[in-house]
Amino acid sequence: MNEINDKNNNLNPKSLLKCLSDCEFGTEVKILEVNAGSTAKMRLADLGVVPGVSIIKKRSAPFRGPVEILIKSTSLVLGRGLANKIIVDCGNCCKL
Repeated sequence: MNEINDKNNNLNPKSLLKCLSDCEFGTEVKILEVNAGSTAKMRLADLGVVPGVSIIKKRSAPFRGPVEILIKSTSLVLGRGLANKIIVDCGNCCKL
């Protein structure tokens, strides 16, 4: 995680870094890094899921199901495993 802080010096020191699946739904978060393989990274980039973009986690299916996000007015559903690989800056909106 220190690498992320070094890359993004403009982060609020009180901000919270989490994977997308752990964030509260209904809040806007900023993508910091995608820790997936090259094929998954390219697929997500084609869908607009890249570092620096703000997204909203709309909902999360029960029992470790998929996660729905809103990105640039487009709704996407990501599998929980892929959502776990997307590191976001929750700011002060997520609980510890």
